[in-house]
Amino acid sequence: MSEFPAPRPSLASEAAHWHALQRQGGLTAEQQRQFMTWLVTSPAHLREYITVSRVATELGDALRDMAVDLDALIAAGPPPADDNVVALPVRRRPPPPAASRAPRRHLPGIAAAAALLLGVAFAGHMAWPQTRHYVAAHGAPQRFALPDHTVVHLNAESELSIRFTLLSRRVELSRGQASFVVAEERRPFAVHAAGLEVRDIGTTFDVSLRREQARIEVAEGSVQVRGDSGQGRLLADLHAGQSAHIDYRDQTVSLRQQHTDTMTAWWRRRVVFQDEPLREVVEQFNRLNNVRLQVDDDVAGALRLTGNLRGDDLSSLRTFLDQQPSLRTRVVGNQIHVSSPSAAEINTKQP
Repeated sequence: MSEFPAPRPSLASEAAHWHALQRQGGLTAEQQRQFMTWLVTSPAHLREYITVSRVATELGDALRDMAVDLDALIAAGPPPADDNVVALPVRRRPPPPAASRAPRRHLPGIAAAAALLLGVAFAGHMAWPQTRHYVAAHGAPQRFALPDHTVVHLNAESELSIRFTLLSRRVELSRGQASFVVAEERRPFAVHAAGLEVRDIGTTFDVSLRREQARIEVAEGSVQVRGDSGQGRLLADLHAGQSAHIDYRDQTVSLRQQHTDTMTAWWRRRVVFQDEPLREVVEQFNRLNNVRLQVDDDVAGALRLTGNLRGDDLSSLRTFLDQQPSLRTRVVGNQIHVSSPSAAEINTKQP
């Protein structure tokens, strides 16, 4: 039999504890989270599992030769802190004739190795990539938790995918808007969208893909925004109360200060806009309503507005737009058309 490095006693004891829990009925979500935290705390923890996986075949042969009762072994729980050898209960069998009785094979630390071996399968399950896809339909924003307990607010008409592995947490936002209240964990958390990578540094942040630019807003903590190709140059280092508007064409960055309450207002179906073009404001309302707004000309679409309205209150929105001297609205079928009147109409338009 080949020689293998003996597992560290402390790690063997910890692993035996997790394996005993698994055999007794499975780990809860919280216990799985704690196990993952333990597993990635140090490369030494992972190396112990890899080492044990190398002895799997020979250990299985040894256990069969020794007639070890694994269920009784696991039920015995972890060994004392000062001893990594657990007494192995053996099924009693009639002794073979003296002439055919062979000497028993001995394997130092067999109990700890057996417990660790059982953990290899479970560790492999935890390390297997987790992939999921989420879509929020028109008019139906969603709130849900990811496998790591990160809370996501996904705006209507938005879509994202995740891929979680043993060492990383990656999110792809393909369209729309999402906010992330990131669960604290050792694995890095990154959102990829529109050629950008947003790296979390313990935070609550928002990513919105608009018509001409991506917007990253930080309500708590901090994030780094990098290009998602080549060497990933740093574009912005944002902290709470800051937002970055990044142009799709050349990734030019405009930094702004913003009240954190306005960043999360859309979670409550409010549309807050500060010096925003009308065409951007219209898109936010159109996510949530069956009656859609249509901007009829570029002059009206470029008009910059500031307001704070309920996203499902189109009556208040129309009143607000009609109060602007350079806009007019009219209802045609299931649409509200918004346009800029001619100079002669400005003084005579009716509400």
